[in-house]
Amino acid sequence: MKVAVEGCCHGELDKIYESISYLENKEGVKVDLLLCCGDFQAVRNEGDMKCMAVPAKYRHMQTFYKYYTGEKKAPVLTIFIGGNHEASNHLQELPYGGWVAPNIYYLGYAGVVRFKGVRIGGLSGIFKSHDYKKGHFEFPPYSPETLRSVYHIRNIDVFKLKQIKMPIDIFMTHDWPRGIYHYGNTNQLLRKKKFLRQEVESGILGNPAAAELLDHLQPNYWFSAHLHVKFAAMMQHKAKNNAAPKITKFLSLDKCLPHRDFLQIVEVADRPGSSANLEYDPEWLAILKATDSLQKPSCNFWNPPQDNGLHTRASEEAMMEVVGDLNGDLCIPENFSLTVPAYDPNHPQPNTDPAYSTNPQTTELCATLSLTDIYILAGQSEQVYAEEGATGATEEEEDEDSTGSVDEPSEYPTDTSGLSSSYNPDEITIEDEWVEEEDEGVGCAEEKGTDAVVPEGQVGSQDSDRDSSPQRETTNRLILPPPCAAPESEAPLRSLQPLCLPPPSASLSQGSSEEEGGFTPARVPKRTSGETTQGAASHTGGTPQIKRRNQSIYTAVEDEESEG
Repeated sequence: MKVAVEGCCHGELDKIYESISYLENKEGVKVDLLLCCGDFQAVRNEGDMKCMAVPAKYRHMQTFYKYYTGEKKAPVLTIFIGGNHEASNHLQELPYGGWVAPNIYYLGYAGVVRFKGVRIGGLSGIFKSHDYKKGHFEFPPYSPETLRSVYHIRNIDVFKLKQIKMPIDIFMTHDWPRGIYHYGNTNQLLRKKKFLRQEVESGILGNPAAAELLDHLQPNYWFSAHLHVKFAAMMQHKAKNNAAPKITKFLSLDKCLPHRDFLQIVEVADRPGSSANLEYDPEWLAILKATDSLQKPSCNFWNPPQDNGLHTRASEEAMMEVVGDLNGDLCIPENFSLTVPAYDPNHPQPNTDPAYSTNPQTTELCATLSLTDIYILAGQSEQVYAEEGATGATEEEEDEDSTGSVDEPSEYPTDTSGLSSSYNPDEITIEDEWVEEEDEGVGCAEEKGTDAVVPEGQVGSQDSDRDSSPQRETTNRLILPPPCAAPESEAPLRSLQPLCLPPPSASLSQGSSEEEGGFTPARVPKRTSGETTQGAASHTGGTPQIKRRNQSIYTAVEDEESEG
């Protein structure tokens, strides 16, 4: 089947679906599934925008509310994970996943589903060590601290994913697994994103928990986003149990903007005879039941059972039990319903307070499988948490102590995720919200280029939620396993089976096709440069012009109609 993979969505659903439609018509193909790798921004109304960790000037309604109300319907089944710019109060209603709109499915904090026999898993959020061992204690209305901590991944979710024994076909995370950059064209990555050099050379860029999951799950494909750059890699894992070593094909994509590589179609082998409906995964549901008692909505640290509890993997009997709970029907019910009023463009209500409510989908699933609705549990614990006077880490505390506790060190002792001095000018950072009124030059960024940028004066003085990467500790760093060869060499990629992903288009800088490691071109829809020359000359800014194949959908309406 043909799977469209999208990087950071940033609420641009209309443009993403238009891009897919254009490619389908242009090349005569049919996309079966869309996967979005975070920053989806399922914003239903003005209150939801206040629960999204972006500066106020970047809070725009976009078009998701139209899909939420049924005014529009997603033309292709869409599955997404959360990133670090989300309507967190909305996603928290669905801790185990669910429909945020008809035909648009959220995987939850962590989740695994099946479509046409393909197992698709994901982990929402980004890694920050000072919150990693805590429970999901956040509950709206959020403080400035919990507005950020709510999207930080937790070890309870990683623990659940480590119980998976059966093969995974596709896995998604928002931030990259740590060390994956050693298995692709590192030099080209650093030419596009020069500010990553120190972290890449130190081996500390990315998510260490995701790296552990990559080693454990060894999926066929791993898709990410977050760094706003296209990057492909191929990682050959160590052989286990005398079996042939597995290979994971990694792909990260950009955000949805003109001239950017934000969308790519990948051919994934489905399993003939499998259901064409989105289905629950029996092993994952059995894991949820087995780990339900471990759910603690507390800001206190939680440690997984000894040896990560891998002895508690779901048994065949446990999987048959959950199938019985579902009366033998694994199809995920299309039981979406509105839980809060939607945005009305004819009657805007900018003073709307954030809404929070239970979601009938979660209630039904919890009743069926005897699970705990951890969103309700967090709400019940909110008052106790407030009375104890607990607070999240401030920016200064993150800079000083990324482990979150001097008494109990991080599970990753070499990680100091709050200490990153790398500055991504292509990222929207929540810190900008507190300085935008003082910095008169911030607003001009939106007029000069296509990217949202923050003042360069903040470099090195703030904790960007871009990734988890130390810069001040130079000793006792995490030692990664060596890649297939030296990072500068592309030989390991050539010696393996070619990555079945489309190569860069001709609009990349000269010689970039060779730099991708000689991947065999795949038959994937793309536009010729002649179709997208209009407006190219106006592209400015520090980000390279990457690709033009999606550009024409942003031209005038009459141009779109003439193309169709």
